[in-house]
Amino acid sequence: MRFLFFIYCFLLFLPINLVATELNKFEVLLTDKKRCFLSNGIPNHKTGIFPNKGNPNFISHQEINICVPRYPKKASSNTKIKGIMGIALNGILFRPATAGFWDPKAPRKHSRNGDKNWSVDIFGLKGKLGLDFNNAHVGRGGMYHYHGLPTSLVNKLNKSHIGYAGDGFEIHYLPQKMSGWTLKKGLRKSGPLGRYDGTYNEDFFFEGTNNKLDECNGGMFNGKYVYFITDNYPRVPRCLYGEVSSDFNQSRH
Repeated sequence: MRFLFFIYCFLLFLPINLVATELNKFEVLLTDKKRCFLSNGIPNHKTGIFPNKGNPNFISHQEINICVPRYPKKASSNTKIKGIMGIALNGILFRPATAGFWDPKAPRKHSRNGDKNWSVDIFGLKGKLGLDFNNAHVGRGGMYHYHGLPTSLVNKLNKSHIGYAGDGFEIHYLPQKMSGWTLKKGLRKSGPLGRYDGTYNEDFFFEGTNNKLDECNGGMFNGKYVYFITDNYPRVPRCLYGEVSSDFNQSRH
């Protein structure tokens, strides 16, 4: 009996992942001009354990209600994205960047109040801020979100179309698609001195070639312009060529 009581107490104080107790809720609504998404922010697949060593946050219920243009139009110039850039076909949001910047005074050498000229890329950081096997982790507000390829979702959908960007264009994944971004060679001339190693977004530049995607990871597919999640940097597009919906609050975390 004492052994059973010990086991009960041990299980009682284990951190419980909300995903195990709440089901995914995701709905798509169409109007004449808009495509709207309702989601509780809970994925329809297994996640890593949160909190973890690199991420102190629990996954929690969200109230996601956003709309994008149903018939998007591509402009000649793009809009830089720092917050949420799109939504997956399970209601989980895509976020390309982090809120971290080079900060030589911080214990981890980066912080929210660091040098804005040097923004960290999550895949260049040791521990990747607790990313799980879906290239996702949890923000301070409990929002589970993708920073790269949502592996479990791709396997579930078994198709290239996996979401929509904030300007209404589709998001796809094809393994053969590679971005036109390249790691710079040599040493940084300012800021965090040392070799360009991919720790910072500024370590990369857009080279662009005819067989690669544009600056925003976009290209033509089946006769229409779409964005791609890629296996190489930037993985998730950092800019959009259409009119970005005002519903995409860039302050979400």
